[in-house]
Amino acid sequence: MKHFINIKDISSKDLRKILTDAKKRKQKRLKLSTLQPDKDIPLKGKLLIQMFEKSSLRTRLSFYLAIKQLGGGTITLRSNELHLGEGGESLEDTAKILSSYGDGFMLRTDSNEKLDNFKKYLTIPIINGLSPCSHPTQVLSDVFTVEEIKKKPISKLNITWIGDSNNVLNSLIAASVKFSFKLSIGCPKKYRPKKFILDWVKSQNKKINIFHDVKKAAMNADVIFSDKVISINDKVNKINKINHFKKFKVSEKLMSYAKKNCVFLHCLPRGSEVDDIVFRSKNSKVWLQAINRVHVQKSILLYCFGKLR
Repeated sequence: MKHFINIKDISSKDLRKILTDAKKRKQKRLKLSTLQPDKDIPLKGKLLIQMFEKSSLRTRLSFYLAIKQLGGGTITLRSNELHLGEGGESLEDTAKILSSYGDGFMLRTDSNEKLDNFKKYLTIPIINGLSPCSHPTQVLSDVFTVEEIKKKPISKLNITWIGDSNNVLNSLIAASVKFSFKLSIGCPKKYRPKKFILDWVKSQNKKINIFHDVKKAAMNADVIFSDKVISINDKVNKINKINHFKKFKVSEKLMSYAKKNCVFLHCLPRGSEVDDIVFRSKNSKVWLQAINRVHVQKSILLYCFGKLR
């Protein structure tokens, strides 16, 4: 049984196999309608249970389509609809019920600890649909999108992140180690990645570049990533944080420091961290980035269900 919780815990070989399978499956679907299953229906009869503790649009839709196109089905739960919690059913008992009814469990949570505890008690695979420390399904799909657009391995590209050190960046850092690509981060000093993350990169004999000068971070970039500065559940002084990031906005001028054909990507939803003219430019590939979640998550499901070839 294989879980998909953090990119850093999955081998480079398996991550590459997922991307290769996703590419093949996307090509084979060119003439198929949205809900028409893949011809090999590899997950026929399988049920994916999804639980959301945080708002979701792309993750919810993409996993729904992913399991449907593989021939399986899904049911979506909200934690406040269950007995789970104080005075209700224990997490261990809930996990046993989920394992009895379903074949896989996708959790989008506001608790890293809850993710670890479910993994401990489940007897079916668990997929991290987003947690405070990582967003692995998003970032693996982003790697897929970059390689599709650039038509070359990401290891040959310069990748830049402009913005907060959040869960998406944590997974992008892990991906930079697994896929051996150059990663430059542009952020205020106060918002550097956590020490334990940088220590892990160092333990893997890898290096990432951190700049507090946004121009230096963008210099010679093939791809620039950004994300919302204020997350939904950000428990900080929002005005102060926005002020700290005023100089770390993706503008036309900033894009001019990157390569001429530099691609802009954003996992959405967006805020004030990117100018509208950049977001809507021909170099922005955010809509392709969003729909590619379906294709990569199909192959993640196959990996977890032991059906990846």
